[in-house]
Amino acid sequence: MKLALLFATLFLAAAPSFAEDAPKAQIQQVVDRFQAAIKAHDGQALGTLFLPDSKAWIMAMGESTYQKMRQKHPDATPFKSGTWQEFVAYVGSTKDPIEERFHNVRIDTDGTVASVYFDFEFLTDGKVDNRGAETWQMLRTPDGWKIVAMLYSSNF
Repeated sequence: MKLALLFATLFLAAAPSFAEDAPKAQIQQVVDRFQAAIKAHDGQALGTLFLPDSKAWIMAMGESTYQKMRQKHPDATPFKSGTWQEFVAYVGSTKDPIEERFHNVRIDTDGTVASVYFDFEFLTDGKVDNRGAETWQMLRTPDGWKIVAMLYSSNF
C-alpha cells in the first residue's frame, strides 16, 4: 500500500511537467512541418502554418552582408519587410531543391503564446546561400499553433 501511495505521489508531482511539455511538443511539430514543406516544395502545406491575416515578416541583414549590399545598391536599407505569402509562393514555385536546416531550436511558451528561436542555414541546390538567426512569434488557435510573426537575420 505504501508503495502504491509513493508511486501515486510521484506521478501527480510529475503531472505539471507533462502538461507543460505538451505545448512545446505541438510547437515542435509545427517546426518539423515547416521544414518538411520547404523541402517538398509544398507551398500549400507551408501556408497552413501561418495565421492567415498576419503580416509581420522582416529580414535584417548582418553588418557584412549589409555593407556588401550597399556597394551594389547605395540606397539599400539594412532590413526589408515581406510577407509569408511571398515566401510560400517561392517555395511552391521554385524548381531548385531547397531546404532550411535549423540548429539550437529553443521554444518558450506559456501555453497560449510562444517564441521559437533558432540558428538556420537555407540551402539551394545543396549549397548554403543564407544563414542567420530566426525567431517566430506564435499563437495557439482553435486550429492549432500558428506563426504570427517572423524576424530573421541574413548573412550571405
